[in-house]
Amino acid sequence: MRLSRTLGLILAASLSLTVAACSSSPASEHSDHHAGAFATIEHVYGTTVIPKKPERVASVAWGNNEVALALGVVPVGMAKMTYGDDDGNGVYPWVEDKLKALDAKTPVLFDETDGINFEAVADTKPDVILAAFSGITKEEYETLSKIAPVVAYPSIAWGTSLEQTIEMNSKAIGKEAEGQELVKDLRTKSESTLASFPELQNKKVLFASVDPSDLSKLSVFTLPDTRPGFLRDLGLPQPKLMDTLPKDNTRFFVEVSSEDADRLNDADVFAVYGDTKGKLLKQLQADPLLSKIPAIKNGHVAVIPDNTPLAAMANPSALSLDWGLKKYLGILADATGTKQ
Repeated sequence: MRLSRTLGLILAASLSLTVAACSSSPASEHSDHHAGAFATIEHVYGTTVIPKKPERVASVAWGNNEVALALGVVPVGMAKMTYGDDDGNGVYPWVEDKLKALDAKTPVLFDETDGINFEAVADTKPDVILAAFSGITKEEYETLSKIAPVVAYPSIAWGTSLEQTIEMNSKAIGKEAEGQELVKDLRTKSESTLASFPELQNKKVLFASVDPSDLSKLSVFTLPDTRPGFLRDLGLPQPKLMDTLPKDNTRFFVEVSSEDADRLNDADVFAVYGDTKGKLLKQLQADPLLSKIPAIKNGHVAVIPDNTPLAAMANPSALSLDWGLKKYLGILADATGTKQ
């Protein structure tokens, strides 16, 4: 399932990234120039022209709806969340809180279990479709563009930073200045929250996917992925493994054989998704190869409860940081073993 892939384990299908050459989009074919346009957005598939200020905003994929909501715009439709949904209503708790604050009803929810539901999107009659953080294919982009102008991702599928996501989506809905303020506000709050955990300063956090039934290898998330990318943007150093990757790397993870586990020796903290720290840590420490990694040997393993809102929040979004960053960083800080 597409959203689960983004927020949980990154599937191999999303890693064969083919960056399409820029081409004229259906949304821009009707105009040879952009004079008088309300907004123009550059992205991986070309340029999208938004002729007038959108009154009906829809979003697909993940997190794009939160940009609109954070800026006071309630979408007419947005993707239904399945990974990390705590109560089965398809809406994250921080989105529920914002809708309540805006005295707004829950928008139409698009079920993306089997891909984008184009008919459902069209039924909401949007003026613009936000997808700056997404992995929509060129074919999906072109189909959506027949409904309304589409804001696609800038270069790497599912690799748009939070800052880029806010900047692109806010510009599309006529809230560019407010979007810039939101970026500054989130950066300030995030840096302040990190500062409240001095034990995390200068610590290298390695985010990995572990299959307890097969410890012959680890999948280490790399910088195109927003989990390590966010921590880097906060100022935390990265494990040396990142320096061994090509500068133009577009892969979201690299597999590291347990026989090469010494490549991960400089990590101060291992962050993984799991159910209970005690059980997973014992499994890792019982493995003859992985147990040699200092962070694992010393118990510096941060387990993020899988398929929970907090696990979803590890992929930062416009509304989730206020909701869960302190708790998330607290789990990482506890794993350093140097709680102050």
